[in-house]
Order: sequence, then structure tokens, then C-alpha cells
Amino acid sequence: MKPVKTAVLVSGGGTNLQAILDSMIFDEIKNCEITAVISSNPNAYALVRAKNANVPTYVVDRASFPNRRTFTDAIIDKLRDLDIELVVLAGFLYVLTPRFVSLFENRVINIHPALIPAFCGDGYYGLHVHEKVLEYGVKLTGATAHFVSEVTDGGPIILQKAVEVKEGDTPEILQRRVMEEAEWQILPKAISLYCEGRLSVEGRIVHIKESSEEKA
Repeated sequence: MKPVKTAVLVSGGGTNLQAILDSMIFDEIKNCEITAVISSNPNAYALVRAKNANVPTYVVDRASFPNRRTFTDAIIDKLRDLDIELVVLAGFLYVLTPRFVSLFENRVINIHPALIPAFCGDGYYGLHVHEKVLEYGVKLTGATAHFVSEVTDGGPIILQKAVEVKEGDTPEILQRRVMEEAEWQILPKAISLYCEGRLSVEGRIVHIKESSEEKA
């Protein structure tokens, strides 16, 4: 089976990108070729991480475009030029237009630092998510890997992993625990499941096929 040409979209430090790159090194992501890392920010440290891993990097600078539509079109053009099949959002800070979602339906994976449908949607990103979790007083949070739809954080769920909220947690401490115990585990796994051809989507439901090893 031909490796799936994959692009990772980033805007900042690239911690989730690093988790993907590390998983590639240890062969934990099957049948995947990280063809490109594309940043909306020319100064993103994620670009350094990609270059250190010998992954080609590209910048589509959000500040160079007058609106969301023209920015989205530039992203789409770059993805098409590179013949990308799978897009992974790893700390990508911008919501792209419905045209992007339509062209790459069920081919865009995002990681969200909470258990969707809780603490998600417009305004729930980065540290804000963990602040809201602590304000509400829930005892479990976690992360969700999902396909992207036109609704923010509303696409079909691929994988979820729960993380305990502990006494004395700050948003920063909780954010780190969610990354280490959930995000960095399920995002590479979701990518691998897609690239292995083990995912199928019916409405809101993502079905995961058994691997040949599991069947054996």
C-alpha cells in the first residue's frame, strides 16, 4: 500500500508536531509520509522542529492575506501543489473556510484538548480550555482526535482519552498533563489508523477496523 502523503498545519511551538515526528521515528505511524509542514507564522518554532527532522517546510503567512477566504485559498493551493491526501491540524490557530472542509472532507484530523462535546467550540482553544475545565470543577478531562467539519470541534470523533483533573491543578499544569497523557498518544494513533485505511465514517460515527495483527 502506497504511503499516504500527509501535511501538518502549524502556527506555534509545534509540540504536537514533535509527537508526530517522534512517532514516525519509532514506526508507530504506519503507511504515512509526512510530505510537508505548513505554517501560518514564519516565526513558528514548529518550522525548526520540522527542519531538524528533514521534513520540507512551507510558510503561508496569515498576515499577508486580507481575509480568511484568500488565506484559505492559498492553503488549498499549496496542499494541491503537493498532492496531499491527509491534512493534520497540530496547533493551527485559524479556522479555514467551508471550501477547505468540503475539498478535504474526512481527510482533515484535528486534536482538541478536552473530551468533546464538553469544553469545545468557538473560543475554546489553548489554555482557555483548561481554564474552563478547572472553573467548572470536572474530575476528568482529556483529548479528542476528530475529523474537521464546518462546525468548530464538531466533526466525527476518531479517538478520545481521559485524563484526571487533580487537586491543585493550574491551567498550565493541566495543559501539560493532557498533552503528555492524551494528545501526544491519540493524535499519532489517529493518523496511523487513517493511513492504514482502517477508518470509515457513517454520519457522525467513525468505525475502526481491526488490524491484521488483532485479527490474528
